[in-house]
Amino acid sequence: MYTFPKNLYTDVRLEDASVSEITYQNGELMQNLKRNHKGGFIRIFDGQRWYYSSTTDIDNIQEEINRLALMAKENENIMNNPVVKKFEVNEGEFFQFKENDILKVSQDDKLELLKSYFPLVTNRKEIKMWKAIYIDRKTTKEFYSSKGANLKFDYQTCAVVYRYSLNIDGKTFDGGYDKTTTNFNELKSLQENLEKTLERDIEYTKAAKPITPGKYTVIFAPIATGVFTHESFGHKSEADFMVGDEAMMKEWTIGKKVGADNLSIVDKGDILGSGFVPFDDEGTKANKTYLIKNGILSGRLHSSVTAESLKENPTGNARALNFEFEPIVRMTSTYIEAGDKTKEELISEVKEGILIKEINHGSGMSTFTIAPRVSYMIRNGKIAEPVNIAVVSGNVMETLHNIDGISDEVEILSFSLGGCGKFEQWPLPVGMGGPYIRVNNITVQ
Repeated sequence: MYTFPKNLYTDVRLEDASVSEITYQNGELMQNLKRNHKGGFIRIFDGQRWYYSSTTDIDNIQEEINRLALMAKENENIMNNPVVKKFEVNEGEFFQFKENDILKVSQDDKLELLKSYFPLVTNRKEIKMWKAIYIDRKTTKEFYSSKGANLKFDYQTCAVVYRYSLNIDGKTFDGGYDKTTTNFNELKSLQENLEKTLERDIEYTKAAKPITPGKYTVIFAPIATGVFTHESFGHKSEADFMVGDEAMMKEWTIGKKVGADNLSIVDKGDILGSGFVPFDDEGTKANKTYLIKNGILSGRLHSSVTAESLKENPTGNARALNFEFEPIVRMTSTYIEAGDKTKEELISEVKEGILIKEINHGSGMSTFTIAPRVSYMIRNGKIAEPVNIAVVSGNVMETLHNIDGISDEVEILSFSLGGCGKFEQWPLPVGMGGPYIRVNNITVQ
């Protein structure tokens, strides 16, 4: 497709992205837009330096390649360069969404879908403010390299999101419901789930009491498991944080015991959803990478550059926010694998503890914090009264050892709003989740 300069490594990433966004606030249409952008990102490597360029003028990519090549120094041995040798050569078309292409759905159908759920919120006197959002994203990418890579693939998500503020006898609560999927038809029958979430949040607001601070056994629902895994461990597994950092490399020695025997943490790029990345932005095929396997540190996430620096293999985690940015090491879908207990067994074995059902946010690297939204006491093996919790926190490495129960079902969650932040590239879509996990000695405030 392109004429690549001799004695240099070159790759080209093309992107065609479409987005629809519809927003209502208290029944009033605030936004109804569709937008599209096309662009390209070009890289040239001469063995010493990288040369980058991004452009929206995709008809003149060849001219941009030629311009960058003039800056580089020819290298007859470039294909034997250790970094270049790490780049995979994949070819073919890998389109997943021909049958249910979101671009085939009219904007009117999206509007009507979102409005079909209005009665569930407008008829609730407890709701003082609400917002309804429909959003979808469809991206088609092409990737070509001077090693012979020739790829075309796509990914998409669509979502219905409701946000609401409750006020019940002076007690306030900000809640919501989010369904993100890759198939528009799966957004058409959400009435029951949305209504159950509303009813739960209303009852929670009425009955929740402040928690007594202290150390507790805590059971994380999949959303809390996912955020803990992503924020507290996933980022520490991104290899660009380790390059040149001897102290971190010593702490992060492969083969080291870092968690409970039944704990395995995975990053996997080919799970449909917001973390779906069949090929990364260097053309590397999606992988299943064990970060921890049976409590042992087993791997880390790589681009080709970091893989060469640490003498390991690329993992398919070189990702860019869009065509304006260079790829850096990022997660895809990161989760804890299933264990051998049912959710009910985990709860039944707790004399006094806490179940975190929903969260507002979480953060952490060495120390993690999670701000729960909906939580319940567990007493004598049964879910009891709802409680208000500001934060739960702990040391990441201690917590990994303190996991003493993992449920046998995994839920991988997708999100349409927000995303993962790293450097200036935010918000990048990712997936996260896992089973219910039970953790001892968590600080609760």
